Amino acid sequence: MIPAFIIIPVLAGGLVWISKNRIFIHAINLIGAAGLLIISILSLIDINNNKVIASSGLLKNIFYMDSLSGYILFITTLAFFLVSLYSISYFGQELKKKVITIGKLKLYYSLSNAFVLSMIIALTTRNMGVMWISIEATTLASAFLVGFYNNKRAIEAAWKYLIICSVGIAFALLGIILLFYSSTVKLGGARISGLDWSYLIKYAVALDPSILKIAFIFILIGFGTKVGFSPMHTWLPDAHSQAPSPVSALLSGVLLNTAMYGVIRVMSIVNKCLGSSNYTGNLLIVLSVLSIGTAAVFILVQQDYKRILAYSSIEHMGIIALGLGICTPVSIFAALYHTFNHAMTKLMLFLATGNVYLKHHTKKISSIHGLIKTMPVTGIVFVLGTFAITGMPPFGVFMSEFNTVVGALFSKKYLVTALLLLFLSMIFAGFTKQLGKMFYGKNSNPEIKQGELDIIGPAVLIILLCITFLAGIYIPTPFKELMDNTTNIILGMGE
Repeated sequence: MIPAFIIIPVLAGGLVWISKNRIFIHAINLIGAAGLLIISILSLIDINNNKVIASSGLLKNIFYMDSLSGYILFITTLAFFLVSLYSISYFGQELKKKVITIGKLKLYYSLSNAFVLSMIIALTTRNMGVMWISIEATTLASAFLVGFYNNKRAIEAAWKYLIICSVGIAFALLGIILLFYSSTVKLGGARISGLDWSYLIKYAVALDPSILKIAFIFILIGFGTKVGFSPMHTWLPDAHSQAPSPVSALLSGVLLNTAMYGVIRVMSIVNKCLGSSNYTGNLLIVLSVLSIGTAAVFILVQQDYKRILAYSSIEHMGIIALGLGICTPVSIFAALYHTFNHAMTKLMLFLATGNVYLKHHTKKISSIHGLIKTMPVTGIVFVLGTFAITGMPPFGVFMSEFNTVVGALFSKKYLVTALLLLFLSMIFAGFTKQLGKMFYGKNSNPEIKQGELDIIGPAVLIILLCITFLAGIYIPTPFKELMDNTTNIILGMGE
């Protein structure tokens, strides 16, 4: 089953080049994305029955899936499928207006499949070296997507993203080298096993604690740069705002999760070695509070609706890191659930901005008024999405944020809880003050006609709105069991 995850995006990314027919190109990519989603669901069923999926033969020591990798992979493939469906609408409009050519469309689908392939490999490998290579590969593939329009600001954002993340990922490499050194010196095992995270966590108590502490700092800085932790976040607002909206959705909804996955794997090893989560937890809590606070301040002054959503991504990755740092069953469950809720809600909002941009041709908040009247479906979804992403009930983000606060209070993190609530209040105020200007009032541009551009774009938004709403009121039993198993793995109680 794991080889299919590799083969499908390779085929889809290649087959789009054999025809100039727009419908064929869209169909090939959508079929590939649907295939990945179906296989990820089947993999979750297999993991539920057998706990793990491991490759055999030559790839025996490379590919491996448990509940944690399966969970993040499911979010990734679900997001990719929905973005692929939306891309038919978004790039169909861009083709119609001659903003892009058929060749550009092929390039977009090839790069997006390469992007997703690199994330899939990062999530399905047991080898820390391969994981590092894959996470670096996500930077290379997505940098071209960030600079897709080849204008000055897009190219500048792509270079900034490439340089900052590449420097950051070099720190992660140093951390992985230290992990490898610790395993080979202390355990004296086979060299390939020294990079196997399942091997490292199994024998974590035998590793050198001082080396692991240093390794974790390097890895937290390295992968944390890709996550978007403050103060390493400076690439994120530019990249998210300049990329096409489907790309922004993937960057925020799944790329950041993939980088966080690398942090989680190493965190579990270090915690087991030290016999406590205090060391890793304190570092994560400091970065989380700093990230949420940074986002709160910048959201209050943004004039670009995509940059507001970009800073919101920094906030929510901080909330996930806070749950992981507190490291109790409640807080880790909340962090995992927030990973899903943030991905779906941010997908909805970034795709909504795509509809807005196609209609209004601007990202300036002050240039858009009466959005609910000019684009009824997009406008209403955008309003509800704004409430959802700021933690209002009854949406999923509220449930996971509420449980994060509960976890912090039960762990007696009173100062952290107070700061979290303060920053969340500031962010709610910033969203409503800044974005509220777009939704109401009278449209002053006579060239903007009332109505949606097509059916597909709004349909995807409605699907995502339903997901985010249902996530706030109900967790299906198999999904809850999956998150329980994943929580146990992070706590060191699972396989």
